[in-house]
Amino acid sequence: MLQLPTSPETIRLSLFVGLFSLLALAELIWPRRLLRVAKNRRWLANIGIIVTDSLVVRLLFPVLPITLAATAQANSWGLFNLIPVTGWPELIAGLVLLDLIIYLQHRLFHRIPLFWRLHRMHHTDLDLDVSSGTRFHPLEIALSLLIKMATVLIFGISPLTVLLFEITLNATSMFNHANLAIPLSIDRWLRLVLITPDMHRVHHSVIPKETDSNFGFSQPWWDRLLGTYRDQPKEGHTGMTIGLHEYRNQQELGFWRLLRIPFESAPVRRTL
Repeated sequence: MLQLPTSPETIRLSLFVGLFSLLALAELIWPRRLLRVAKNRRWLANIGIIVTDSLVVRLLFPVLPITLAATAQANSWGLFNLIPVTGWPELIAGLVLLDLIIYLQHRLFHRIPLFWRLHRMHHTDLDLDVSSGTRFHPLEIALSLLIKMATVLIFGISPLTVLLFEITLNATSMFNHANLAIPLSIDRWLRLVLITPDMHRVHHSVIPKETDSNFGFSQPWWDRLLGTYRDQPKEGHTGMTIGLHEYRNQQELGFWRLLRIPFESAPVRRTL
């Protein structure tokens, strides 16, 4: 049985800080787009959201997916523990399953108006960079955690698999939101196995048909297999407009406004 390393939260935090810093530096050296709004105001809001999300998770979830996975494993709960599926087969199956669940969750958050109220805060960012990869409303984070915990419990996914998935999801979210220029010759091949910044940037276009595409965070297969893949934005990566039509004033998108967005009225958007 694959064992869970000690101090998983320490591992996650160390990797988060290290990768965030590395990508932030890379963006300065190899930017893909010129930023259209002041970074200091955006980063103040986005980092404030990161801190708030962390506090909400600690307050509302005394049991996290990794702890739940360990409990399920100890009590033989869930499909993988009943069959049983262990070792590398469980690790691979668990990672693929969790990735598919996140893809489907993302599509539902765009399709169902109530969920879109939570998720649209993420799309109000008027530029994209590494900080955008962590810009999710605390209520969306809480709902996403509940979905992941239900998946872990139903399928009996191991603690190590959950830890590796959480690390991968966090890392790929920062990477594919990064304002990072990758040579097109490399991007063309890289996006066959990993969602690249150019691929995910299409998802943040102000054009609804482009917003409702490229839903994956880690693996690009689901978009291709399930018909939601879009290769390039209509206006090109340097000419496209990022964000939502109804939220165009950065001066009104500070930290407190972002927290209020789910409770504001807004036009009903087109769904898939």
